[in-house]
Amino acid sequence: MATVAIYDQDKKQVGERELADTVFNTEVKEYLLHDMVRYQLAARRQGTAAVKNRSAVAGGAKKPYRQKGTGNARQGTIRAPHFVGGGVAFGPQPRSYSFKLNRKVKKAALCSALSARFQGEKLVVVKDLALDDISTKRFSQVIERFALDGALVVIDQADVKVELSARNLRNVKVLRAEGVNVYDVLKYPYLVLTDAAVTEIEGALEK
Repeated sequence: MATVAIYDQDKKQVGERELADTVFNTEVKEYLLHDMVRYQLAARRQGTAAVKNRSAVAGGAKKPYRQKGTGNARQGTIRAPHFVGGGVAFGPQPRSYSFKLNRKVKKAALCSALSARFQGEKLVVVKDLALDDISTKRFSQVIERFALDGALVVIDQADVKVELSARNLRNVKVLRAEGVNVYDVLKYPYLVLTDAAVTEIEGALEK
């Protein structure tokens, strides 16, 4: 099994732990990452763009002129798409952009993303990130000690002090283990996990 060093907040190594190869050291399949990112971004789209077609535009219930004898082409309404002020032909309508991915695909994609960070030596495991109070300065000092230029920080459970301390830091995001996802793992250059978060993630993905 792969092993990783465990650090404290001062970047002093305090131990090591083994990582599950099926979660953190599996084959990185880029096509799964691509599919999962597309899936997440598509689900975020509102899909509320809409225009009025000829049936929704006000007016135009009467023929603009008689059918024959005018020398013009016959017209049934001035609200047809080729008239100024008419309805739009084939315009966007409210829709859902989401699509389905199998549960196994989602799981394999997340394992690939985590493995990419481990194999790229961009995975950091810390004993814990507990803070005495809410302090952006204190949290930023921890990030600076590890020289991380952008990081996704994953904690095992809700911690208001940590989450609020990191909220105003640029290129830093804090997630709970239950919410870790492919898009955010790939978005940030480094992945920081607490020791307990590693246990949570392995427990969820090894099922």
